[in-house]
Amino acid sequence: MTDKTMTPDDVAARLRSGMTLGIGGWGSRRKPMALVRALLRSGVTDLTVISYGGPDVGLLAAAGRIRKLVAPFATLDSIPLEPHFRAARQRAAFELTEVDEAMFMWGLRAAAHRLPFLPVRAGIGSDVMRVNPGLRTVTSPYEDEETLVAMPALRMDAALVHVNRADRQGNGRYLGPDPYFDDLFCEAADTAYVSCEKLVDGFPATALQTLLVKRHTVTGVVETPYGAHFTSCVPDHGRDEAFQKLYATTPWPEFAERFLSGPDEKSYLSAVHAWREEQR
Repeated sequence: MTDKTMTPDDVAARLRSGMTLGIGGWGSRRKPMALVRALLRSGVTDLTVISYGGPDVGLLAAAGRIRKLVAPFATLDSIPLEPHFRAARQRAAFELTEVDEAMFMWGLRAAAHRLPFLPVRAGIGSDVMRVNPGLRTVTSPYEDEETLVAMPALRMDAALVHVNRADRQGNGRYLGPDPYFDDLFCEAADTAYVSCEKLVDGFPATALQTLLVKRHTVTGVVETPYGAHFTSCVPDHGRDEAFQKLYATTPWPEFAERFLSGPDEKSYLSAVHAWREEQR
């Protein structure tokens, strides 16, 4: 079977300005940060980003790469509101479509099943409809005649996700407590790129229930130890709370110069290591 292994910069080279890009994970948990950092090293911009937002959104917003964001939130979990997202929104740096978490999920499901929309109850009676005047409702064709929100499909040109283990063909396994919706991101996108903590030669039969991402939905695989840093990737590593606090409190130009100006992912990890040594 096809060997789909790539580097983070190989993935970034396949992305183009103006794309709709989905990013898996949830808040500050199991985000494909190495792939996001590779994207920042590229010239790709003017993106529509679809994400259960965390520092992926914060980094791209601070760097001015987002034209439109579709998200239910942008959080660092232990820090409730992603600070660089907030700053970008306050200066109206990009357009925002903010929907309920369940609506977002059904938008992914609609895209994965190649449907134009799926009817949902979420959103009815809330300000979601007011702040998103483009949303439409549908009436059930059955006796109940219930009014439902027609959540449009969240189709993507490309998706980026991170898992604990993957093989060279693109099968991905999670080992933590929650799969999030990474499988739906891959299924909803025209192309999908999976980074992992470790490449493996295969999976035992006992792993079938934790095989989240299937190879037929995956375009490329990247082995990136600590590739989710500074977000968590349990059980391989937890969230780097000290570094996350540094990220959240350091002016963007200073943070970007110190940690993101190098030529590759290795230079980022070296900069993080040097910072840790300073804290001792």
